[in-house]
Amino acid sequence: MDPLRPPRPLRIGVIGSGEAAPEEAALARAVGAALARAGAIVVCGGMGGVMRAAADGASSEGGMVVGILPGGDPHAAADGVTIPIPTGLGEARNVIVARASEAVVTIAGEWGTLSEAAFCRRFGVPVIGLACALPDGVVEETADGPAEAAARALELAAARRERQERQGRQEVDG
Repeated sequence: MDPLRPPRPLRIGVIGSGEAAPEEAALARAVGAALARAGAIVVCGGMGGVMRAAADGASSEGGMVVGILPGGDPHAAADGVTIPIPTGLGEARNVIVARASEAVVTIAGEWGTLSEAAFCRRFGVPVIGLACALPDGVVEETADGPAEAAARALELAAARRERQERQGRQEVDG
């Protein structure tokens, strides 16, 4: 890391149902807000449900939200999304959400969320479950509430980044 350049914020994904029940939306909003207060960038699919609620929570705290959109129209993004990235890839954009995140909090969700979480596990991105019912082995650990989910995601993302930076230094020094 260049000592003259400030560190980049952690990128934490929030994934889940495109249509969230009120209690799921409240959890996502609280997670997004907690991540923003901690200075993280929230990464999400940029559309409705859990994604919209997490974006709203983060933006309400002045946070930055990157929305990886399935379609080609940046104007389709949820209001709380700061940076919409239209991909035109449909559900294949789930790979980008996983790759762009250093840890992920999953709330509720079905098949699309399962694919995002599976990509995360494949890429070594920690997955924290909050009120989700994904199959055993997909979620790395569970949290009891939004504050715990956000804090744990931040801890795991920071540890992952440090490991990657150490490995990168070893490759350069080696």
